[in-house]
Amino acid sequence: MEVRARAPGKIIVAGEHAVVHGSAAVAASIDLYTYVSLRFPTPADNDETLSLQLKDVSLEFSWPIARIKEAFPNLENPIPPSSCSLETLKLIASLVDEQNIPEANIGLAAGVTAFLWLFTSIHGCKPAKAVVNSELPLGSGLGSSAAFCVALSAAILALSDSVTMDFSHQGWQVFGENELELVNKWAFEGEKIIHGKPSGIDNTVSTYGNMIKFKSGDLTRLKTNMPLKMLITNTKVGRNTKALVASVSERTLRHPTAMASVFTAVDSISNEVAAIIQSPVSDDLAITEKEEKLAELMEMNQGLLQCMGVSHASIETILRTTLKYKLSTKLTGAGGGGCVLTLLPTLLAGTVVDKVIADLETCGFQCLLAGIGGNGVEFSYSGIPDIGANGGNLS
Repeated sequence: MEVRARAPGKIIVAGEHAVVHGSAAVAASIDLYTYVSLRFPTPADNDETLSLQLKDVSLEFSWPIARIKEAFPNLENPIPPSSCSLETLKLIASLVDEQNIPEANIGLAAGVTAFLWLFTSIHGCKPAKAVVNSELPLGSGLGSSAAFCVALSAAILALSDSVTMDFSHQGWQVFGENELELVNKWAFEGEKIIHGKPSGIDNTVSTYGNMIKFKSGDLTRLKTNMPLKMLITNTKVGRNTKALVASVSERTLRHPTAMASVFTAVDSISNEVAAIIQSPVSDDLAITEKEEKLAELMEMNQGLLQCMGVSHASIETILRTTLKYKLSTKLTGAGGGGCVLTLLPTLLAGTVVDKVIADLETCGFQCLLAGIGGNGVEFSYSGIPDIGANGGNLS
């Protein structure tokens, strides 16, 4: 029995940084995914190890089940979604240290730790093999760590007694609301291991898909009524999110009245974006009008992000390049590098898109085309035994 799960990345459509200061923001899923396949060995395999293969970086880690049992002598499973205690974190850290992760990939250690915590919490000390690959660039603000945690949680839960699934279904299928809530809770615990104090926005978008509006800790799921396509340009410039957030706060202390106006304007933009994407679409003309409004709102939001001081020379280069083609562009996420969004109108010729991409790639940037606001996490089974079409719990 093998299960495969895929979870989408995310973009911030409007409201980044200002959301920290009480404004609304809108995030959306993108149809670029992280995939996790998980299988339990058969008795014939004679395999008593737990392993994790990260295909994109050609690394594989494995632990004898006897070593896992030694590290967790009092392990009770399955447990409800809960935070990893400091004591357990230290035990897992010793298991990760034994793998001698190369210095160039040491940033992956937190993800490996999250895998061990999620798997052992749900399945205990069972042998299994997980394989991960992703279409999302790491550390670029597209929610790669959340997609990893969501896909991992989904695959682990789909082979557990915690959920009831239809094994006869062919192709990708979606979880029910209760299962999605469970996936999201576990993914959030994984994100805590990786990021310390995540907002929960990234894993929620990756789990449920579509779009969400969030403000002062409240998340509202939105249903988009129009297809949206974006060109996502990765500057390949690393950025320090904490430092950028701190710099906006410092600017706010120096110019409280001016920055309050900036945040109020961003709040209005986010609310208008949410209203536009949820309003009904009657025909192509209505779609074009909506796209024109969204384009203007993106431009305004970018101008306000420049007011906050979070742009970067690489971002400005992308803005100038796309402006030549009369396309609207804004940074997404922390800024200071990272990724940049360009709205691609429905009626835009493919030849124009090709030219824009060629120009940007000439500058050394990476370009990704993505549909916005699609499905959240999905899963599929393979190697299914003949157990009838009614589904049921896995033992």
